[in-house]
Amino acid sequence: MQVMMYSILFVFVTIAVYLVMNLLYFKYRKAFFIPILTTTIGIILILILFKVPYETYMLGGKWVDLLLGPAIVSLAIPLYKQRELIKQNMLPILGGVLTGVLFGMVSGVLFAKMAGFSKEIVLSLLPKSITTPIAIQIASALGGATSLTIAFVMIAGFTGIILGPTFLKWFRIDTAIGRGIGLGAAAHALGTSKAIEIGEQEASYSSIAMTLSAIIGSIVGPLIAWLFY
Repeated sequence: MQVMMYSILFVFVTIAVYLVMNLLYFKYRKAFFIPILTTTIGIILILILFKVPYETYMLGGKWVDLLLGPAIVSLAIPLYKQRELIKQNMLPILGGVLTGVLFGMVSGVLFAKMAGFSKEIVLSLLPKSITTPIAIQIASALGGATSLTIAFVMIAGFTGIILGPTFLKWFRIDTAIGRGIGLGAAAHALGTSKAIEIGEQEASYSSIAMTLSAIIGSIVGPLIAWLFY
């Protein structure tokens, strides 16, 4: 009975914090007020303030986490609606995603090596721009620490949705395909959530970029690791 009460409590706490942060974002429209970022910070502060162990929170949080799968699947809707447009632009899509994956992986590895990080950290950083479930599998297979990989994926995602629109504006990338591929390839699911705010075409391109990044990253990730080690 107690487990059930905790589960219900933390489901409602998570939803309530998200709704409040969502209202805050729609009121001010500032990059740092993006709900997924502020909700994460808010939940962490609540757990620290009330000294709630993470395991206790996850009694309810796991049910919210389980909804991630259906949420990702729902991205197929804009993909289906824009399927003809995607077919017409398949070559630019593949080129953009491949470039994004290679640049993201190689630049991360080079930066980490120049900073003097250990091999384990470098390999954990390698799949940072790929959606979490696939990134974990890549890092684990290469010998990286999956807990670090999760943190790096989150950092890449948050950085992408906060700074991504600014960089797109600076470099005058104003086409739907450019914005969608950029956000999806650089910031995976979080980038796609930002693309949804911009438009349906951007959401479609970002969704397919996220998917292709996972596939391409699974193939080229081990090759890049082999080149550097």
